[in-house]
Amino acid sequence: MVGKMKQWQMTELKSDFQLVESDMPEINDGEAIVKIAGCGVCHTDLSFWHFGVRTKKELPLTLGHEISGVVVEGPAHLVGTNVIIPAVLPCGDCDLCHKGRSNMCQNQLMPGNDFHGGFASHIVVPHKYLCPVPDSVLENYALEELAVIADAISTPYQVVKKSELQAGDLAIVIGVGGVGVYGALIAKIMGAKVLAIDINDEKLASVKSHGIDATLNSKGLSNREVKAKVREIAGELGAARYGWKIFEISGTTAGQELAFSLLTYTSTMSIVGFTMDKLEVRLSNLMAFDAKLIGTWGCKPELYPEVVDLIATGKLDIKQFVEMFPMSQINEVFRNTLEHKYSRRSVMVPDFD
Repeated sequence: MVGKMKQWQMTELKSDFQLVESDMPEINDGEAIVKIAGCGVCHTDLSFWHFGVRTKKELPLTLGHEISGVVVEGPAHLVGTNVIIPAVLPCGDCDLCHKGRSNMCQNQLMPGNDFHGGFASHIVVPHKYLCPVPDSVLENYALEELAVIADAISTPYQVVKKSELQAGDLAIVIGVGGVGVYGALIAKIMGAKVLAIDINDEKLASVKSHGIDATLNSKGLSNREVKAKVREIAGELGAARYGWKIFEISGTTAGQELAFSLLTYTSTMSIVGFTMDKLEVRLSNLMAFDAKLIGTWGCKPELYPEVVDLIATGKLDIKQFVEMFPMSQINEVFRNTLEHKYSRRSVMVPDFD
């Protein structure tokens, strides 16, 4: 394919991204070139760029794994197709893939980690698990808005399914910025009574305005006080006192400690947010409450069509939670994201021409 590829690359920790230009690469069998429509800014990108989490590929590296775009080179049946690129690209052939755990494939590739990612004009990716976007979805959304499906929406979708949530359960979502707001909305779609917990009134008001049943600002409250209030709210909502589904999405020590303290009989606690910090918990609580503690990593590509369908059918409205920025503003957007200046998920839109 003729033409140039342009990328905003990370060259060193905490430094500005640098714009580089190269010839369009040749692709191998099993690969495609996608012209990028949008790429979301994720906390994982911040971890690589600012907090010292190591990438698999050595620097310089183009970050970004929340990507939507159009296939411009590859198999004939895919060329011209609008797609979402899964943030986790498994091999499809190993034991974990065959056992339905493809999101944990040990041969997996992650854009912006194992190879150059989405803060670019184009990206070369394995085409096996590209998720087509139906034209009906594009009647209501721009393709760049849908980039957040690749992680911010698909990740909580997978974990809500893994939690075995049932209609009528109390779902407690801790941290409702970014990924958390989608976790709360997806739990609601699946029939739960949803309580959102955060320390930001603006985020709580936003999620409440979109149909979440109850909110609680935990700032200044002890974990014991929060649990007492959760019991009250469960009663007000007509939810059971037991079997709570707890989703820790804040990625903070305080959030994880709070989540563990909320365990009760037959609860399931799901860890979605990430922190390098350690905390002390009494694991015997899991035994005493016959509770479950589970993690999640990304979302297996097989579930992506289900996520797209939530949006296609109008069950999940994402417009109010996404904000577009020209990709040339990437350095400003990363600094502002680090300082928590945005209330919506930022999506970088290529503006190289």
